[in-house]
Amino acid sequence: MTYKEQIDLTRIPAHVAVIMDGNGRWAKQRGQARSFGHQAGAKSVHVIAETAARLGVKFLTLYTFSTENWNRPVDEVAALMGLLMDSLEEETFMKNNISFRIIGDTAKLPAKVLERLQQCIERTSSNTGMCLVLALSYSSRWELTDTLRRIATEVERGELRAEDIDEEVIGRRLATHFMPDPDLLIRTGGEIRLSNYLLWQCAYSELYFCTTFWPDFGEEEFCKAICDYQQRERRFGKTSEQILK
Repeated sequence: MTYKEQIDLTRIPAHVAVIMDGNGRWAKQRGQARSFGHQAGAKSVHVIAETAARLGVKFLTLYTFSTENWNRPVDEVAALMGLLMDSLEEETFMKNNISFRIIGDTAKLPAKVLERLQQCIERTSSNTGMCLVLALSYSSRWELTDTLRRIATEVERGELRAEDIDEEVIGRRLATHFMPDPDLLIRTGGEIRLSNYLLWQCAYSELYFCTTFWPDFGEEEFCKAICDYQQRERRFGKTSEQILK
């Protein structure tokens, strides 16, 4: 029986976040340039997006480009930006009723890339199925720093009292304010760390790590991660007995 056949469709995680790791190493194993791996990885994005949408996932957030990735070689960054523009196939969004959004320090993105992204956001805004979110020029430290600066400004202006600042106030000002925290976070490629990704939001997320490089992470691998998630008991600080009541 395949993992897809084992999935309980009544217990699908509402929000799945993914750290898509291993493109470069996948290409190196094949004697190819890193850009070759990124191209193969872009194809996996389409496969996983369609799979997640069919299963009933409401939000799929993909760690596409971190703030630290700007430190990579200039030619690799340029290739990634070009690939980003070329791989935004609106047909995939429309066919699967997927809307599109981005989170991150978008001011750093090239004007042409940002224009293309905004175009895709607008054209898919009326779609009512899954929302595909790309984390671009994103890191949790950037997000939290930006959020705290804006809260401090509100306090200075007298729009917010310091004693009223709580988790809800912070949450409403995060880049991810429009979606629930991830139920499941998947990282491919064999590394076991969060790499500055959704650190606030993943406080109680279920974590799934696998050695499969992202270009090889297909439908069955994704379904395997969902099956693993469905075997977990999510207690959120409570006891098993409390959960069962």
